[in-house]
Amino acid sequence: MTQRALDSSGEQTPGSPRPTKIDAGAELDPVHPVELPPSGHPDATGLTTSEVAERVARGEVNDVPVRSSRSLTEIVRANVFTRFNLIIGVLWVIMLFVAPIQDSLFGFVIVANTGIGIIQEWRAKKTLDSLAVIGEAKPTVRRDGVAAEISTHEIVLGDVVELGPGDKVVVDGTVAEADSLEIDESLLTGEADPVLKRAGDPVMSGSFVVAGGGAFTATKVGREAYAAQLAEEASRFTLVHSELRSGISTILKYVTWMMVPTAIGLIISQLVVKDNNFKDSVARTVGGIVPMIPEGLVLLTSVAFAIGVVRLGRKQCLVQELPAIEGLARVDVVCLDKTGTLTEGGMDITEVRPLGGSDEAYVHQVLRSLGSSDPRPNASLQAIIDAYPAGGEGGGKGWTVTDAMPFSSARKYSGAAFTETDGTPSAWLLGAPDVLLPDGDGTLTEIEHLNEQGLRVLLLARVRGELDAPGAADGAEPTALVVLEQRLRPDAGETLAYFAQQNVATKVISGDNAVSVGAVAGKLGLAGAENTLDARRMPTDPDEMATAMEENAVFGRVTPQQKRDMVAALQSRGHTVAMTGDGVNDVLALKDADIGVSMGSGSEATRAVAQIVLLNNSFATLPSVVAEGRRVIGNITRVATLFLTKTVYSVLLAILVVCFQVEYPFLPRHLTLLSTLTIGVPAFFLALAPNKERAQPHFVRRVMRYAIPSGVIAAAATFTTYLVARHHYSGPGALEAETSAATLTLFLVSMWVLAIIARPYTWWRIGLVAAMGLGFLIVLVVPWLQDFFALKLVGTTMPWGAVGIAVAAAALLEFSWRLVGGRFGA
Repeated sequence: MTQRALDSSGEQTPGSPRPTKIDAGAELDPVHPVELPPSGHPDATGLTTSEVAERVARGEVNDVPVRSSRSLTEIVRANVFTRFNLIIGVLWVIMLFVAPIQDSLFGFVIVANTGIGIIQEWRAKKTLDSLAVIGEAKPTVRRDGVAAEISTHEIVLGDVVELGPGDKVVVDGTVAEADSLEIDESLLTGEADPVLKRAGDPVMSGSFVVAGGGAFTATKVGREAYAAQLAEEASRFTLVHSELRSGISTILKYVTWMMVPTAIGLIISQLVVKDNNFKDSVARTVGGIVPMIPEGLVLLTSVAFAIGVVRLGRKQCLVQELPAIEGLARVDVVCLDKTGTLTEGGMDITEVRPLGGSDEAYVHQVLRSLGSSDPRPNASLQAIIDAYPAGGEGGGKGWTVTDAMPFSSARKYSGAAFTETDGTPSAWLLGAPDVLLPDGDGTLTEIEHLNEQGLRVLLLARVRGELDAPGAADGAEPTALVVLEQRLRPDAGETLAYFAQQNVATKVISGDNAVSVGAVAGKLGLAGAENTLDARRMPTDPDEMATAMEENAVFGRVTPQQKRDMVAALQSRGHTVAMTGDGVNDVLALKDADIGVSMGSGSEATRAVAQIVLLNNSFATLPSVVAEGRRVIGNITRVATLFLTKTVYSVLLAILVVCFQVEYPFLPRHLTLLSTLTIGVPAFFLALAPNKERAQPHFVRRVMRYAIPSGVIAAAATFTTYLVARHHYSGPGALEAETSAATLTLFLVSMWVLAIIARPYTWWRIGLVAAMGLGFLIVLVVPWLQDFFALKLVGTTMPWGAVGIAVAAAALLEFSWRLVGGRFGA
């Protein structure tokens, strides 16, 4: 561990732990290391190495596992032990005893599908785990009088953990020292107002710092901590709140209801009513039940999600909840925080304008001292530190800090009090001019012109009295304007253009001046950037706020609570809202938004509540997440239609067989072949293909609108061919000839459903459909395959009749799909 030190600017040196607070009255001499002060607390310097070892030996360590995904055992259990796998497994065992191996092929397909699902989900788990380690925040802990960052699970009972703005409290404890320390406990209690903490006050795991700094002593670690149970139960591989998942579950429930009575009727019909060979009757009964089960649908959904996680992982995007991939694809409003999203974290000072005849050199000295007074500077103060480093011209030596007020997003300013070289006391505020200046002040006009250029302006004002006196900001004397230029992200403009093309409304919500934010957004090409609104004039009525949100694109001077209210207002109008941010002031809005997106360099609190973390800190990664979500939703909708079409025609064929009291036309091998060529293989490719269609709601309705008419047409055409063939063929081998003719019709109709679903055509989609057709043709012409699958077309009249019926069914399919598309939308 290394001694914590400050560089010449008062900023934390790269690679060194964060500095502790400087006691009031300490002379600023940032060249020398800052020793950890006792602060009047016996354990402020932390545990010794031997004490840590003793606690680890006693098990007093924060050993709660951070589960980023399901374990391998859970993955295997979820993929193997399913309701339909149980049904198919029982039928498979029966078929192994009563029929040739080719009638048991469906069982081997299920084994392969389950294996694929396990492998893909395991790959996704490894990707999630590796990204979670990269994105893990490490708290700063004092040990042996030195502070260093360690992993959360290494914290032991009695450790002294440092806190700064944006840090999350990782274990329960008692405040050891506090410097205007404000803790937000809303994630635990629901209370939005931050709580001011003093030495001796308790802090709970799961809360986070919104202002100030300090340190606390860990009093409860591991599973005893307040939020430990929530952390242990929270799984980043969750499948909750997903319309896709819940829709498929609903479909499977309906399928079960249809399947059970139909299967019972089919069993009675084939085994009792029909006086056929027992083993052949069993085989045909199983052949009627198996295709009712959309066994590959759940598999492909899991695979599509898992591959989405892996693909996004390669782009340094951590998906903490799988439905977030789907959710972002459904988003129609994206709320962006300007700082860290549209702009890079750093800023540069372009100008300092003294006001009221203030001495420029004196102003520089004040700024230099302000920069040195804050051990945890925000981006604005860091720009001042970079421009006026401590020890630079003028030195600032002899100025001592007597009080400090950290920046607060609620106040919009920070401050510090000093004793100057000659002993004169002075107190200063640095913050938003429109907050520190009264309305109508002439300086505001000057500031407005700077804001219109996209520049950020801070006001340096002198306080005549105590820094924390009531109304200190009201009587502050303007001394200088600090003009800052923000660094625009080079890829932000393209990302905003992408959302505009996709009809996703973009709202920029910032704590900065609205005009300045609008100018920045305008530079990046945001549509409606000229429509700005100062949030201090935002209506409080939720309905009026929603109207204001829809009419404007840029909002400034927004408080953390207002961000939360804005998200709720948009949601009240039926919008699906995504919120991006990296600061602690974004946490409440991120938590309430449908999808929360955090930057990897953001505060630990924002990463904890966000569903998506952009580890590369690039806003430009969002289109990839949207595209991945659209690929998953659009493709699963396509392949679900394929699977459900098969289920519908299988149920109807079974019902028709029972009603007409005839043999079931197919053996399991026939439907295994058809399922593989018209559903299984093509569905796998279609589920993973690119898809840029905008996500549509009502998954179940959309799928069933197409699957039901398709299944009805397929069943009617197939059974018609079967009945005609029963009258056409007679004598030995008639049933096999009838089955072959019916199989030909069903294959051609199913191929036409596949051809419709594969649209719009690309070279590989055409090749896929053609390859499946070629595969069936090979089976029909190769003698040993004819025998293996019991498929042999007899004569020419009936086979061509089967083709004719299939052509008529295809024409009816086209009509029904266009009718549904025209009435309900594609």
